[in-house]
Amino acid sequence: MKGKNIILGVTASIAIYKACEIIRRLKEQGFSVTVVMTDEAEELIKPIVFQSLSGHKVYRGLFDEPQGWEIEHVSLAGGADLVLIAPATANIIAKIASGICDDLLTCIIVASKAPVLICPAMHENMYQNRIVQENIRRLQSLGYKFIGPRKGRLASGKIGIGCLAEVEAIVKEVKKIL
Repeated sequence: MKGKNIILGVTASIAIYKACEIIRRLKEQGFSVTVVMTDEAEELIKPIVFQSLSGHKVYRGLFDEPQGWEIEHVSLAGGADLVLIAPATANIIAKIASGICDDLLTCIIVASKAPVLICPAMHENMYQNRIVQENIRRLQSLGYKFIGPRKGRLASGKIGIGCLAEVEAIVKEVKKIL
């Protein structure tokens, strides 16, 4: 497992703060973690936080100026042993299920041959929506892995299903896949 490269896709869920602990725990296990943020995620947390924790540049925009001459989404995808999306919003799940590649993260997912592990985190009503559930089933039928959300206190204050899986469960599943 040591030396394995993980792309951690971070989307705009209130559970974004748990991505910090995921990075820390994966690094403790010897994994290299590179964070790719969606534009919306940057509204909730600054990239410098993830850069400090991961020790790597945080990738953000599809058209950011590359460090060298390479097609960034292809080179990142090619170097990944696993693409982990935590937290994963209904939006990113829908985009992946539809093959939409309109940001760096979705382009990496489509370009990568690595396994993809998706960890949803959203309000219960959104998670249980028939369209979201159909998108999850579609992705599972295509070989995408999921760690479903757990029941807990949601951002709305309501208790329900939609909280990001426990960090320990995510790390355990990453180790199992790799």
